[in-house]
Amino acid sequence: MSDCDTCPLHLPRRRFLGRMSAALALVFSAGLSSEALAGRPVTEVIGAAVGATEKRYPVPAADGVTIDADAQVILVRSQQSVYAFALACPHQNTALRWRADDQRFQCPKHESKYKPDGTFISGRATRNMDRLPIKRAGDAVIVDVDVAYKSDAQPAEWAAAKVAL
Repeated sequence: MSDCDTCPLHLPRRRFLGRMSAALALVFSAGLSSEALAGRPVTEVIGAAVGATEKRYPVPAADGVTIDADAQVILVRSQQSVYAFALACPHQNTALRWRADDQRFQCPKHESKYKPDGTFISGRATRNMDRLPIKRAGDAVIVDVDVAYKSDAQPAEWAAAKVAL
């Protein structure tokens, strides 16, 4: 594992490109010239566009799974808790699928299997699904889509990344 894998700024390529596209669109829509941008840090130039990392979802009314493919987030309500996961399998970043009949997640590439709470069951993966920070705000949950906790590298954060109902 490289230092980049544990960096909180580490993003899957698709999410990174999406964020950069949004940031560039903001810069161009604001009419900033190259002279105005020269020598300024990217975060100063695009401000909240880089930090716009939260997604809001209604608290699920019943146990089940919702997949937000655009944000690459899986939202799960299971056994009086709500979890948010990265859509990508931790083994080789293939989009995970929910198998409703078996009440588990499975990677279609190498068939790694996971419980609804993201715990690894079997397959080629070597760890649990990556959890995203989640908090409750009234009748909604807020998920930080740019931070992923890995169970092997951040066990305390991974365990705490849930909302009890």
